[in-house]
Amino acid sequence: ILKGLDEIQRKIEAGEFEWREDREDVHMNIEATLTEMIGEPAKKLHTARSRNDQVLTDFKLWCRDAIDRIAASIKNLQVALVKLALNNEGLIVPGYTHLQRAQPVLLPHLLLAYVEQLERDAGRLLDCKLRMNFCPLGACALAGTGLPIDRFMTSEALGFTAPMKNSIDAVSDRDFVMEFLSANSITAIHLSRLGEKWVLWASEEFGFLTPSDSVSTGSSIMPQKKN
Repeated sequence: ILKGLDEIQRKIEAGEFEWREDREDVHMNIEATLTEMIGEPAKKLHTARSRNDQVLTDFKLWCRDAIDRIAASIKNLQVALVKLALNNEGLIVPGYTHLQRAQPVLLPHLLLAYVEQLERDAGRLLDCKLRMNFCPLGACALAGTGLPIDRFMTSEALGFTAPMKNSIDAVSDRDFVMEFLSANSITAIHLSRLGEKWVLWASEEFGFLTPSDSVSTGSSIMPQKKN
């Protein structure tokens, strides 16, 4: 079983694994493929497991990995904004309200506003990860199993904080998904604000920055434009 799973992992990481929609879920694809590879012993993999607790476990593992990747991207953007602020220390630009010039502000002060927003975004995602990082595996369909499984061992092996305490909650819980989506929605709003700022500043009306040709396009009929 372990050798077969290692080979499946290798194929997944190499992009060679065939995901079949008729097998519906991640774990069913893996179990069916393992059965094709090693025969009857593969069916022991499903001992004391149900689609219910496996789907939730897969979902949490995916969300947890996504949070780590998103948080790392946020940190990279924060570092870039801080570097831009340091490179323009003392530079004064107009501060706008309702697209009207209102007060002079330091460019670094404006840029660091987005750093603060992104810090809260990363914090929300990591808080979400803390709450979701409890393992449903072993809850089975809804009321656990009479087999002598070790939920703490599987939880630790998968990098969870601990098993979930209540089996019914374990298989019915979806609030972590809503929290994950909510945190990402707020992050997307902040990124949209930052993107809109760059677009405005790159326009002829503002002219505060000139985007590289690698991130902009021209017009097929108006050569003076940079979109």
